[in-house]
This record gives sequence, structure tokens and C-alpha cells, in this order.
Amino acid sequence: MRFRLKTPYSERRANRCDSAPMVWHELFDWFDTYVGVQLVTTEKAVLDEILPDLFGYYLVALAHPRQADRFAASRVSRCILMNICAQDYLPPLEPSGFRGDVHRLALQTDSIDVLVLPHILEFSRQPHEVLREAERVLIAEGHVVILGFNPLSFWMLWRLALGWRGAVPWCGTFRSVSQVRDWLALLGFDVVARHYYFFRPPIQNRSILRKLGFLEKLGQRLWPIFGGGYAIVAKKRVVTLTPLRPRWGRRKRLVPAGLVEPMKPHHKEPYEQDR
Repeated sequence: MRFRLKTPYSERRANRCDSAPMVWHELFDWFDTYVGVQLVTTEKAVLDEILPDLFGYYLVALAHPRQADRFAASRVSRCILMNICAQDYLPPLEPSGFRGDVHRLALQTDSIDVLVLPHILEFSRQPHEVLREAERVLIAEGHVVILGFNPLSFWMLWRLALGWRGAVPWCGTFRSVSQVRDWLALLGFDVVARHYYFFRPPIQNRSILRKLGFLEKLGQRLWPIFGGGYAIVAKKRVVTLTPLRPRWGRRKRLVPAGLVEPMKPHHKEPYEQDR
């Protein structure tokens, strides 16, 4: 009998975040679980509050085609979905979408009014590059909406208690609101709004989650910064140049010899004599 050496289970789970296509696929599968559906439903409610206040001609969201309805509240003229998953895992996209890489957006510079990044920074090896691409494709005064898992939330305590670090989504690198805000500031963005949401623990037990529904209102009132997820809305600043006031005084002419032409004597008119 031949024995095959297997990779330890903990190591296999920890390496899942090394392959971006697989990570995106498993992340969207996790969103289909019971607690994942509850989170997506909550995030849709948050986006329903944010997106109606953002206007323009084009909105691009980096997400799964099955989650296209999350952005239905947008008033932007055209909403486009960019599928970030590998081709092998997903059915063909609708005409309004396309496939792409989060680190190299197939979009023209200064062409997008609103860009939505739901849980992109946590599973990107180059989160700074993702934000640089966001700055590149957004028009002046355009907005980026970032959804993320909160490392300061009770979710992280739950993860440490149960040892879920190796599984998606726990294998991701969760970015704090302050960290993302600092990155955005370096790229010329101003954070105009922040939202925290989902204060229940990330468990798959339906009855327990339903009984803990009261934590949503209680958390918003007592400990909003400890929500399991957050949404950041940031605006791309416009760099304006301060015009210099022109100097209207006449410049002195140079005479042919290269010397400054002397000032002409100024004759003051005498006062009129009394008759």
C-alpha cells in the first residue's frame, strides 16, 4: 500500500489566501452561507443609504454577478459590474459587466464617478495598488465606497476564540478604518462618511442569530465602532492652483547701452494764483 504525504490541515487552510482567484471564489461562497447572507443583506441596507447621494454617469462595482442587486439603489446613469473571479468558476457575464484584475483596472483614467470596493482590500496582496487604481480611474470629486471587515470588532474576538484564522474570510488581512483613512489621505481623498454595521457574532446557527437580533440596535447606540463590518465613503480632492496677482506696473526699459533708462523729470503744475 502506498501512502501519500498530505499537507497538514491547518497549513492547507492558512494557504488559501495565497491564490487570489480561489480566495474570491471561496469568499463569495461564504457569502452564500446563512451568516454570510445576513451580512450581505445588512450591507445592502447600508449601501441603500449611501448610494442615492452619489451622482454621476458611471458606477463600477468589483463584486460577484450574484450580488449585483446590492447596488440597485444607485442613481448613477449606468452601473457596471466588474467580475473579479476566475473564468473557470463563474457563468458568462451579462452585457453590462466585464472581468478584470483589481490591481489593474481596465478603465480609462478620470472616467468613473463612483467606485465600490466590497471586501477587496482584505484579500489583496497589494492594497495600496488597488487604491492607486481607484484614484486613477475616478474623476475629480468622484467617490470611492469601501466595505471591509472590522479588526476592532467582536468578530475578531470570536475568530481568535475558535481558531478560524485559516478559513475564508478569516485568512484575510483586515484593515482598520484609521489605516484605510490614512492611505486614502495620502492619495488625495477626503473621508466624508463612515458606517459600522452587524454586531452579532459570525455563527451559522439560525435560531441564535435571530435571538441576538437586538444587538444591532444596541450596538449602534452603545458601541458603534465595534461592528463586524464598516463602510467608508471618500471623495477625490481637486487640486486647485492659486493664481498670482499680475503686476501691472510698467517695467523699466533698457537703453541700447544696457543701462537703465533714467527717469524723466516730473514737473509739478504750479497752483493757480489768486486773481
